[in-house]
Amino acid sequence: MTLLAGKNAIVYGGAGRIGTAVATAFAAEGARVFLAGRTRARLDEVVSRIRAAGGSAEAAEVDALDERAVDEHADAVAARGGVDISVNLIAHGDVQGTPLADMTLADYERPVRTAVRTQFLTARAAARHMVPQRSGVFLFFGGVAEPVREFAVGGLQVAFHALEAMRRQLAAELGPHGIRTVTLRTGGIPETLPAGFPGREELEANIAGKTMLGRAATLADVGAVAAFVASDRARTMTASTVNISCGALVD
Repeated sequence: MTLLAGKNAIVYGGAGRIGTAVATAFAAEGARVFLAGRTRARLDEVVSRIRAAGGSAEAAEVDALDERAVDEHADAVAARGGVDISVNLIAHGDVQGTPLADMTLADYERPVRTAVRTQFLTARAAARHMVPQRSGVFLFFGGVAEPVREFAVGGLQVAFHALEAMRRQLAAELGPHGIRTVTLRTGGIPETLPAGFPGREELEANIAGKTMLGRAATLADVGAVAAFVASDRARTMTASTVNISCGALVD
């Protein structure tokens, strides 16, 4: 029996590197995956790969910052058998590499505003369907950690802290309805760095060097853990974080 057989999963930002990895893992475990994003062509490419591997996937052009679009898409998915899993992995528009003293207010606050707005909209849309069915899972990505000392991350960590506060509140309010919320934490995924990212090799070495296992988490690792946490085998896990940092983060 596959882990997610019969489940409907919405993956916002499904054409991104992490979104693709999670959607692919969900489909491999039997879920019907609904990929949402702003670029239909890229979503269709992911859908094609999933279907070629025998999985079930559909794409929809949805701006996860658009309240009406998010609600209408969630309603459409729910009409196909409910919403069982919701994962928001859209980009937050963070600017990294610029010291806070040199950063504009717009660049600093953008990831915070984006993360909070989109997570609220997508979680609310799914919760309205999960509550009546008395089940569901929200997966968050990021988590909180010690301040980064060797690299400027702008408002990214502030955004992650805000999402953790939201995740805790959702867990408290939705838990009585059988709905779980879990955050996946990594110490960085080198595969997500753009090819031309300044100092990429040094950053990759830094990420791996901080781990206890001598290697960083891969996209496949993230997808595999996400599928397990979203499954009923992890039904006792909520209001919690899952550490997949290879020992870079110590609990």
